[in-house]
Amino acid sequence: MRVTIFGATGLLGRALMDAWQGDEVTGLGSRDVDIRSDEQVSQAMARHRPEWVVLAAAYTDVDGCESNRDLAFEVNCRGAVRVARATVKSRSRLLFLSTDYVFDGNKTSPYEIDDHPAPGTVYGASKAAAEASIREVLPECCILRTSWVFGIGGKCFPDTILKLATSREQLDVVADQRGCPTYTVDLARSIIQLCRAEAAGIVHATNGGDCTWFDFASEVIRASGLTTQIRATTSDRFVRPAKRPSYSVLSSASLHRHGIVMPSWQNAVQRYLNERKLRP
Repeated sequence: MRVTIFGATGLLGRALMDAWQGDEVTGLGSRDVDIRSDEQVSQAMARHRPEWVVLAAAYTDVDGCESNRDLAFEVNCRGAVRVARATVKSRSRLLFLSTDYVFDGNKTSPYEIDDHPAPGTVYGASKAAAEASIREVLPECCILRTSWVFGIGGKCFPDTILKLATSREQLDVVADQRGCPTYTVDLARSIIQLCRAEAAGIVHATNGGDCTWFDFASEVIRASGLTTQIRATTSDRFVRPAKRPSYSVLSSASLHRHGIVMPSWQNAVQRYLNERKLRP
């Protein structure tokens, strides 16, 4: 199977390139292809002739999107639609990476794939618009929503906590936002399985279980053997340009229907820490 990954130099893209074995895989970063360009996207598709396209390229700075709405929609929505249209022309299949931010966070039970998107941020709105437009262009596409992604090779929450812990005796972390951490290694493996199974429709993919950012940070510190004290605080102490959803837990039922079960987030944290030790 020939696979082309847009966004191959990002956190997830690197994990996909590392994990994908047994197929002909081409990884394209933003320096290779700017998905805002019809010509560059078309040329890449003609050159590599993929059977599957994984679209992980995105403008993911949630706060930056608030002050750069046009850029957010140009990359996350219109750029994604360009790739979808090129995929139709090449008769390829498409898996599009989306996010828990398409929801407003007002539920108190896990979000199902048929819950209506109601984004509360520019980032979420750009992704929700992309989902709707891509499904019009390519109804048989696979839209994979995920959340709280962390991994080796870039900025992520556990990495930030560990770096801060080296210089501080205590850290304040919000305990009133709940979601599902997702390790890039496990997410990459799930994406590979979904593509090989020719999955279609919306799928929610995260590690097992849910937690608050306070719980997440506490587990990172505990598992790393550090002694930094983690103190629970509230979101109003950390006002950000983009409002964070108070509850964005994604139901894993859709992933389980494909026979895929991802390990618990606690297990993922331990493996992340082990991998972190092995890499410079």
